[in-house]
Amino acid sequence: MRVAKIVWCLLAFASIMGMLGICCDSLAAEAENDTSRPNFLFILTDDLGWGDPSCYGNRHFRTPNLDRLAREGILFTQYYQAGSVCSPSRAALMTGRYPAELRIHGHLASPEQNAARGMPNYLDPQLPTLPRLLKAAGYTTIHVGKWHLGRPPGAGGGLEVYGFDVARWIDCQEGGRNLWSVQERPVAAKELVDATIAALRNVSGKPFYCQLWLNDPHAPLAPSSEQMAPFRRQVPEGFTSPFMVYAATVTEMDRQIGRLLAALDELGLARNTVVIFSSDNGPEDIDIANASWSAYGTAGPLRGRKRSLYEGGIRVPFIVRWPAKVPGGLVNNTTVVCGVDFLPTLCELAGVSLPTEVKATCRGENMARAFCGDKNVQRSGTLFWEWRFRIFNHPWNRSPILAVREGPYKLLFNPDGSRVELYDIPRDPGEYNNMASEHPDIVQELMKKGIDWQKSLPPGRFDKEAGRADYPWPQGEQ
Repeated sequence: MRVAKIVWCLLAFASIMGMLGICCDSLAAEAENDTSRPNFLFILTDDLGWGDPSCYGNRHFRTPNLDRLAREGILFTQYYQAGSVCSPSRAALMTGRYPAELRIHGHLASPEQNAARGMPNYLDPQLPTLPRLLKAAGYTTIHVGKWHLGRPPGAGGGLEVYGFDVARWIDCQEGGRNLWSVQERPVAAKELVDATIAALRNVSGKPFYCQLWLNDPHAPLAPSSEQMAPFRRQVPEGFTSPFMVYAATVTEMDRQIGRLLAALDELGLARNTVVIFSSDNGPEDIDIANASWSAYGTAGPLRGRKRSLYEGGIRVPFIVRWPAKVPGGLVNNTTVVCGVDFLPTLCELAGVSLPTEVKATCRGENMARAFCGDKNVQRSGTLFWEWRFRIFNHPWNRSPILAVREGPYKLLFNPDGSRVELYDIPRDPGEYNNMASEHPDIVQELMKKGIDWQKSLPPGRFDKEAGRADYPWPQGEQ
């Protein structure tokens, strides 16, 4: 009897272990399948400078939730947008194309203003876009917040024409409310995060691509008195300072991003969601009328601000977190990544093959290995920028019209051959030491590439102040 009982126990144990083995195999297969189709959450801020998050060196105020994101993922220090203002940067992110190729040279405005600058009124809906490619591959595609790429007549109320299944608060307006208004600005980030969380709760089983494009900290800023209170310092009651306004806005935005990250945890989505955080361009300048009380943003050690092609205008924060695949706490100081890389990289991570016509026109490179933690990924091609208009900055920040980045070198120059500046960016990120006279061969090579690239662009209007850094020096009798 005792032997029979032992045999029965052994058989039962073997049966249980077999069942556990089947379950483990099933779970392993499910996990493997899970990580082969990641979700994407892309948080894009508006006019946040490279040096604004505390994980990028800011010591004037803290951004604990962005710091958490960096601790749990990869912080890139050499990430560039393809434009120095909003609409060009966003067009590149959606299409993998240089915005100047699409005639999107500045921010899209009224039809009259667009026509005066030789620009369209909206992003061409015939262009292949990242959300359209992901949607065709079975992803649910979601947009919340600022869009600033226009919509063609007859497109309806949403963004279906660009490949989105769901679109909320398009350009921060919905149901008669406008989150750009002074009255609504204290709750703008909260409303957009609430809408994002609601959209994620409705995703049922399918992988998703969700972009939350915030309007903070783009001017005009109007945080509440409670939000500004921690940053009052010695400012008398009844007065505010640009620091108070800006710090209150960014820290509230960071708090709302923390709510969104907590919602991912609550919904069980955090592990296999690639969270990407960035800004559309560098910080606004205080010379701009609607920013005169709030443009405290900083590019840290970088020269230039919004509109400039110096580093501070186009180089912005960039953090990637993917717990299922990427170890946390990494800092990538070596890989040069650009907004045009967004489309091919996310398609690679999603297992989506690029159609032939997209491969032929996409200017970006596949940076999937870098997004997964490989610090040795090096860019193989050249990056180009053009800014055709006036730059509202201190003369020190007013860049030439063209910029070219290849390897460690960045060349800035005007098409007429004036203002030729060459910098070794890894050694001189602040662009203090012009090395053009020391490396004429590099200057000649990069200048030719830049001119050839500009000649391939559609023709358009240039401001007479473009590429100039004049200053009205006092004049006396000669």
